[in-house]
Amino acid sequence: MSSAGAVRLVTPRLVVRTPLLSDGARLLAYVTRNRPRFVPWDPTPPEGYFTESFWVERCEYIQFEIAEGRALSLVMTDRADLSGALAGRINFTAIERGVFDACRLGYSVDGAYEGRGLMREALEAAIAYVFDDLGLHRIMANYQPTNERSGNLLRRLNFAVEGYARDYLFINGAWRDHVLTARINPRHLPPP
Repeated sequence: MSSAGAVRLVTPRLVVRTPLLSDGARLLAYVTRNRPRFVPWDPTPPEGYFTESFWVERCEYIQFEIAEGRALSLVMTDRADLSGALAGRINFTAIERGVFDACRLGYSVDGAYEGRGLMREALEAAIAYVFDDLGLHRIMANYQPTNERSGNLLRRLNFAVEGYARDYLFINGAWRDHVLTARINPRHLPPP
């Protein structure tokens, strides 16, 4: 970790870091080129989502959320790609402290990087950071039953299925069921 809540994790193939204000254009390019791929899995984007100003403002808000301890948003880049194009995103949201000490996990990978194990590599580093440095007890991640890639990834990352939620989120024009999973930090100490 470096200054002002900035996180930079280096894995064999990736750099996983908090977004900078200058990443607005990179984030816009990422969501734009992956728009057709994300439609089945993501809620309808808000107005202005496909503009650079939205993403610059979002980067400012991300920094605020990190400073407040409410969320941790990360972007990943391929160490071999000198262009700095984003290969994926990871979000730990709804961080709640105290007797819960938990958060929610969301992630996406660029289509050009799918199937290469990069998201697993990035999530292994990010989860270690959330458990060891932030000291959270539980990370929850939910996926649509038809999203087999996501379900397989979560299983490989030792997330356990805890339930099934009918009509959980309104996505792509309909209420979608979700499989509920979580991973527990085995080294977590109870709150004082």
